[in-house]
Amino acid sequence: MRISRFFYNDVISVDDELTLPPELSHYLVSVLRVKLGQPVILFNGNGSDYPSEVTEIHKKHCKVLVNSQLSLNVESPLELHLAQGVSKGDRMDYAIQKAVELGVTAITPVITHNCNVKLSEERWAKKVEQWQKIAVSACEQSQRNIVPTVHAPLSFSQLVAKQTDLTKLMLAPGSATYLSGLKKPARGFMLSIGPEGGFTEQEVYTAEQCGFILTNLGPRILRTETATAVGLSVLQSLFGDL
Repeated sequence: MRISRFFYNDVISVDDELTLPPELSHYLVSVLRVKLGQPVILFNGNGSDYPSEVTEIHKKHCKVLVNSQLSLNVESPLELHLAQGVSKGDRMDYAIQKAVELGVTAITPVITHNCNVKLSEERWAKKVEQWQKIAVSACEQSQRNIVPTVHAPLSFSQLVAKQTDLTKLMLAPGSATYLSGLKKPARGFMLSIGPEGGFTEQEVYTAEQCGFILTNLGPRILRTETATAVGLSVLQSLFGDL
């Protein structure tokens, strides 16, 4: 039976008895209905897993004893920063979830011309918090123990002006270069993907002038969330660990 993994956002040490936070405690007690002595795995983003066991169960809290620390490396050797055009509904959630499963190291939401999501600064902050939780959940599922950061949204002009050592890519249907034709990068890639409706011609032109390599996924036009999963999969297959 597969042992459930959970993110614990604090220091973890062997032989510690930890009181889990209310939301996680509720999930373990009321949803999973854990039993005393049941094994669980905790991680806090430091690159280790912490096999533990349930030692105390109450309606409002749950305690676990940390038994050991396992240093595991399941991270890709390829650094991947996803610059994802913000999409409506659950498309953005899906893109972030799959990106984390596929090994991205960071995600930056990008507000482009065709972005139909208009929010106040406060609501953007809540969105980023929600997307970070999705990233954490994807790490729990995919056995990753380093959680990618979901950064605050950037405007398109801020994105193209951003300084980075990564090779900058933009998915642009019809471009002459396919992802499969890229050379191995010195460090990794920043992959920029448009929202529904894609990037405008002006945005594509501006990105190219700012050093982005325009790349193509083939003759078919993919949904934005599909393009994210496919694009990252191709890069990981060519240069990473797939």
